[in-house]
Amino acid sequence: MNDHSLRETAAFALSLLDLTNLKDDCTDAQIVTLCARAQTPFGHSAAICIWPRFVARARSILGTDHAIKIATVVNFPAGEMEVADVAAETREAIADGADEIDLVIPYRQMIDGDEQAVSDMVGAIRAECGSSVLLKVIRETGELKDAALIKRAGELAIAAGADFIKTSTGKVSVNATLETADIMLRTIRDSGRKVGFKPAGGIGSVAEAALYLSLAETIMAEDWAMPSTFRFGASGLLDDILAVLSGGAPIALAAGY
Repeated sequence: MNDHSLRETAAFALSLLDLTNLKDDCTDAQIVTLCARAQTPFGHSAAICIWPRFVARARSILGTDHAIKIATVVNFPAGEMEVADVAAETREAIADGADEIDLVIPYRQMIDGDEQAVSDMVGAIRAECGSSVLLKVIRETGELKDAALIKRAGELAIAAGADFIKTSTGKVSVNATLETADIMLRTIRDSGRKVGFKPAGGIGSVAEAALYLSLAETIMAEDWAMPSTFRFGASGLLDDILAVLSGGAPIALAAGY
């Protein structure tokens, strides 16, 4: 990839980025910093992705009509909460100002063969989100492992109303991979529905991001990827994006997961 195409990819990846801080010890000050980092001299990220307890603070910083969306996580990261508790968590996050909900499916139940648990969870949170809040459904593909199981989890999520299907929490040993992305994108294509894709966890460079975008272009369409259909869940990726766009050297910072 030449310098010009790398810069183009970096600028495009910035527009698709869910800039993330889901560190267990995240602080209010770090949320202030995250909101500032999401607004760069080269443009802004699509969203920030944060713990529910920080949504109201982020909304107070960004205001009510900011172009940067506020995403938060529910049933995160273990996917083991009761449906009613996740629904309550979602309602509170939306009341605090969340624009997007990233929901972890009960993936251990999925592994045990309980597909209905997945459908019930996604359907309930879809109802809480209504038509105005974007629902991204995390399958924790590194734990599902089996290709058929990953595909089936995607089919269930889409059927129950997911706006996006997302690979990972970033909290397990295996997160986003190109092999998993291939399965998920084909599942979206075969569904015939307008559903987006979000690889998350472990994508730290523009060169890596380019591989995912190329795969999406191959499976879906040349102009398919846009903020309404494709997001990167990452924190360290922004450092490389800014390095590429500014012509400097990459800055290695700790991942926001």
